[in-house]
Amino acid sequence: FFGDRSYTREVHNLGSGVIISPDGYILSNDHVAGNAAKIVVTMTNGKKYDAKLIGSDKASDVCVLKIDETNLPYVKIGNSDDLIVGEWVIALGNPFGLFEINDKPTVTVGVISAVNMNLGAVGDRYYLNMIQTDAAINSGNSGGPLVNALGELIGINTLIYTAGSQGNIGVGFALPINK
Repeated sequence: FFGDRSYTREVHNLGSGVIISPDGYILSNDHVAGNAAKIVVTMTNGKKYDAKLIGSDKASDVCVLKIDETNLPYVKIGNSDDLIVGEWVIALGNPFGLFEINDKPTVTVGVISAVNMNLGAVGDRYYLNMIQTDAAINSGNSGGPLVNALGELIGINTLIYTAGSQGNIGVGFALPINK
């Protein structure tokens, strides 16, 4: 007989994102920021911004955030329909929260292992036409950019296959930017 007690606790989540316009629009994953009550974006210079959730789509696991700033550096959008299996890619992000140690993203390289990978439903999200890469993607990289050798955004790092391990085994997936 404990009555109607309720407890509130703050849950911290971390992930990555990518600035897509000089006026502060950021792409990330819905599972990173889509249900957040408060979103704080930390830039590589250590500056922190409160972000607004502009829109989110749970089914495709993508969200758009906005910070109030201008003249921001941003990534050029590439074309994920023109990817070639074997082409070099670079994954950037915040694996395991390492960004908080020095305010710099972690960078890994790999190749496009496959395109148009249909992973089906994972819970209430649908991962269709995904880009598969062997660039190391780990917990915390979700929402970060996958770029081609020209530095163009071709995907949003989203999930990994772990086969029961705790981290990357060389099978990561990104949402194609054209999606």
